[in-house]
Amino acid sequence: MAAEDQPSDARRIDAQAQTTTAGLERRATATADRDETGAPEPATDRDDVSTERDTVLEIDGLRKEFGPECAVDGLSLSVQDGELMTLLGPSGCGKTTTLRTIAGLEQPDDGTIAIDGDCVADGETATAPEKRDVGLVFQDFALFPHLSAAENVAFGITDWPSDERAERVDELLDLVGLADQRESPPAELSGGQQQRIALARALAPEPDLLLLDEPFSNLDKDLRVRTREEVRRILIEAGVTAVFVTHDQEEALSISDRVAVMHDGSIEQAGHPEQVFQHPTSRFVAGFLGHASFLSAYVHDDVVETDIGELSRDQIHGLASAYDRTTVDVLVRPDDVVARPCPDAVEPDGRVTYRRYLGPSVLYRVELENGDAVECMHNHSANVDLDEAVCVDVTANHDLAWFPREKHTE
Repeated sequence: MAAEDQPSDARRIDAQAQTTTAGLERRATATADRDETGAPEPATDRDDVSTERDTVLEIDGLRKEFGPECAVDGLSLSVQDGELMTLLGPSGCGKTTTLRTIAGLEQPDDGTIAIDGDCVADGETATAPEKRDVGLVFQDFALFPHLSAAENVAFGITDWPSDERAERVDELLDLVGLADQRESPPAELSGGQQQRIALARALAPEPDLLLLDEPFSNLDKDLRVRTREEVRRILIEAGVTAVFVTHDQEEALSISDRVAVMHDGSIEQAGHPEQVFQHPTSRFVAGFLGHASFLSAYVHDDVVETDIGELSRDQIHGLASAYDRTTVDVLVRPDDVVARPCPDAVEPDGRVTYRRYLGPSVLYRVELENGDAVECMHNHSANVDLDEAVCVDVTANHDLAWFPREKHTE
């Protein structure tokens, strides 16, 4: 069992998660109170995005317990042929346990798992890991130090005819761009090269499904960015279906066709990266995917009134008519708002209480007069002082997500 999913950690909740009034929290399965509005079309580098594809992985009601702790609780998920699905969440959310259960390294207590149409686990019986036609890429690469790069790639297909095996190894070394390193042992390869050899080895037997458990966690930041872009290219060219596990939000949003955000053993929301980021269906998802601030607002007619000014109702994503004359929270991220020094004759909206220099940008936190707090991301050349009274403007050129706060007012 991975350290992140040990029972003692199974209920750890990320500090960014925020709670809401019972019964009013929006969930991924409860969207009936929303007006029907289209989500942004996902940007993709695939040329088959509109093609209807078969389901390779089907999970229904998966449950896994460790003693008194429930690590995975009623999880259901489908992954399509050729899709890269990422399980994203904080430590202890159950994502690695889910991956291990798919692989057959853990057995579920309830629910079913089907791979390419074949049931491999149903809570009572389970197919052995080596019979599931699944490839695994681990955090530590797990390469054999005494074997060359080519021998590592060939390790899982030693039962193939020698000429077919050699052809497959050559094909994969070309795919991962390491044909010139075929004789090199792992110790002579960089971290990124070792990762690509591990990926090639997992792809060699042509598995129905590839599972990647935090595969970039051992790489430094710059190498991690380059390697994940290369891995995505390799997976697309190979046409493989993959499930990827990470706690890194940027990583998940940049590499995935779809993201499933997990919390407390369940999936909070699944969808295209742009959709889950711009239109989160719970406050946890909103906070976990990045800096999230909430402006309290009163809805009436075609106007949404906040303490820093009015917003058009059309700018609020799917704001249903049932929420007229109620108070809602409007989600804004740091690039949606700007803080500026107020002219002498203008009443300030709040005061800067926090400033963090990030190199290319500066993050400010502004405490508003009504008690709300918003974070603003400015160019590094902007000069707003700590404790300065400021005016705050919403500058977003896209629709904004919202969450209910209270029942109707008279």
